[in-house]
Amino acid sequence: MSGIEFGKTKEGNTVTKYLLKNKNGMEVAVMDLGATIVSVLVPDKNGLKRDVVLGYDTPQEYQEHTCYFGAVIGRNANRIGGAKIVLDDREYPLEKNDNGNNLHSGKNGFNSVIWNVEQQKEDEITFSYLSKDLEQDFPGNMTAKVIYTVTDDNALSIAYEAVSDQTTVANFTNHAYFNLNGHDSGCMENQELEILASYYTPVKDGEAIPTGNVEKVAGTPMDFRKMKKIGQDIGVDFEQLKFVGGYDHNFVLDKADGTMQLAARARSEKSGICMDVYTDCVGIQLYAGNFIGKQTGKGGASYDSRHAFCLETQYFPNAVNEPNFKSPVLHVGETYHSQTKYCFSVK
Repeated sequence: MSGIEFGKTKEGNTVTKYLLKNKNGMEVAVMDLGATIVSVLVPDKNGLKRDVVLGYDTPQEYQEHTCYFGAVIGRNANRIGGAKIVLDDREYPLEKNDNGNNLHSGKNGFNSVIWNVEQQKEDEITFSYLSKDLEQDFPGNMTAKVIYTVTDDNALSIAYEAVSDQTTVANFTNHAYFNLNGHDSGCMENQELEILASYYTPVKDGEAIPTGNVEKVAGTPMDFRKMKKIGQDIGVDFEQLKFVGGYDHNFVLDKADGTMQLAARARSEKSGICMDVYTDCVGIQLYAGNFIGKQTGKGGASYDSRHAFCLETQYFPNAVNEPNFKSPVLHVGETYHSQTKYCFSVK
């Protein structure tokens, strides 16, 4: 597998795209800018390939928009309340890029840098990046890796690793936006979703910082324990949904024991495409694309809000500041490991 030039950044740096594929014809394109997933082509029930992730045609479009389509997010995914953390009794102020909070590590996050290619095969690629001390306001020189693998059972595996020479935060995810009818097919609210979570982390208000508590999904629109249409309850009179314009919440996975476990299932009756999500993470963020807004995507496709959904595997939002949540702090001598698999099939 060799890379092809995808274009240039607004700074004039060349961006390279790489194609991964398996023996069944599944194809995944990734680029070194943000170690980003550019496309995921999987067969539908009629054997036709559909690209099921949103994206753009040029690197500059990825830079100009704020949706993080397909990008690796780090050092910390999601929000940190008050845009500050305390590590080893020292406070570190972070960039305030979201209502006075820090979202996805700010403008210098992993999504905005060009990664190095360490290793590449037809079905696998390893990206690496040295995040220097305080580059994102987080302490320590961190060496991070992302390994994408396309398996012969039509799965896209994403594995993350990191080490640091100082105590820091390590909480990576991928921000792929999925539409199982195809990226250019419009609203996804009729697609069905199941999340294996009996609890979720409610947010305080429209800033989407968790209260620090976990609450039962039972009896609320947050209950995805049985497969239902994503849009079934998205507009009901429920304070949590009103706060953030729909679903943008972290779910507490039932089987979070550090091993790979089934976390969620999604499917489209129209295309027949199903996607099972496995992860070793404790949480999964459902984002229903509430604020995608009107824009032009790949191939001139028209995108808008609710045209895709995200299932971001991660530590809970603001976990670094919440004693009730599992900590994302990475100490010297430790190695951060995380893995997620998006497994595609047809029904």
